[in-house]
Amino acid sequence: MRPSDPRESYAVDLPLTPYEATWDLQIRLVKARVEGVLDRDAILFVEHLPVFTLGRRGGLDHLKMPQAFLDDRGIKVIHVERGGDITYHGPGQLVVYPIVALREARCRVVDFVEALEETMIRTVADWGIRADRNPLNRGAWVGGAKIGSLGIAVRHGVTFHGLALNVNTGLEPFGWVNPCGLDGVGVTSMKELLGREIPMEEVRGAARHHMENILGMRLVPLAVKLLENLLNGPPREADGSAV
Repeated sequence: MRPSDPRESYAVDLPLTPYEATWDLQIRLVKARVEGVLDRDAILFVEHLPVFTLGRRGGLDHLKMPQAFLDDRGIKVIHVERGGDITYHGPGQLVVYPIVALREARCRVVDFVEALEETMIRTVADWGIRADRNPLNRGAWVGGAKIGSLGIAVRHGVTFHGLALNVNTGLEPFGWVNPCGLDGVGVTSMKELLGREIPMEEVRGAARHHMENILGMRLVPLAVKLLENLLNGPPREADGSAV
């Protein structure tokens, strides 16, 4: 699956960000990648403010709490185009959105999904946590508890959405839903398993390292402001008509 020479791609670190803003950025990146405005892949690393998202198979029947309960806490429920069912994003959870042109990466969709699983498995292994795949549902599992979930979408051969790894995530909101549409499934985090806070920057670095190796990339850091400049294209020259 890996090409002989790593492809240079962008690694973009974002701060704690509302879900909709990053969703909009992904859509713009996919369009730019398809149209050739962006000449390489880009991987976004982010944490979100609290939100529930529903994938293509998702339904509100897996939400255990009334909408008023979530409204009181300022938590939205957003339907998106990724695969999978309902999941929670919040502070302390590392979310990674790879905008990858699969043909250039010489990678099938199933290989790409397995690569994201492997990224989570290898990342938590750096802290001595053994995670595995589970035929019950895609993601990374520690015993019967899910530590990382994933769901992607593909548009014109370019991926978006991605993975969510529970690092220091507060787990209470997972009890308000059937995570990934599964009844009776436990959810865990690195913090819960190790009994201590895990430095998020270290986890981001580990995830970048493993993604590079698994997908055959060389990730080059790029500030989000410079990414926006790339998406907006070169500045227009004055045509002399202004007064």
